[in-house]
Amino acid sequence: MRNNEMCIQTEDTKLQLKSSYDSKSVLWKIVGIFWQKIVKLLQENQELQVYQKDDRNGNTYWQVYDPLTGKSFTSGSESDIRAWIEQLYR
Repeated sequence: MRNNEMCIQTEDTKLQLKSSYDSKSVLWKIVGIFWQKIVKLLQENQELQVYQKDDRNGNTYWQVYDPLTGKSFTSGSESDIRAWIEQLYR
């Protein structure tokens, strides 16, 4: 008999009562939550990243980075960024 079980025995029957706290199931729940967070983090890191920034002179420019290929592109034109993205996924 394990530590988290209680045994009650009568003349003809034997009844085992298990504690609601099962260390294995708690461990698997924690592992499952941890795994879901890792998968979510990896998915977020694989998305295309596009940033609009301003340089020190106040000019606006765009940066795009694709973590799957490691390629990046910078331009002052939004249409150039769109063209680069389209070319990347052809």
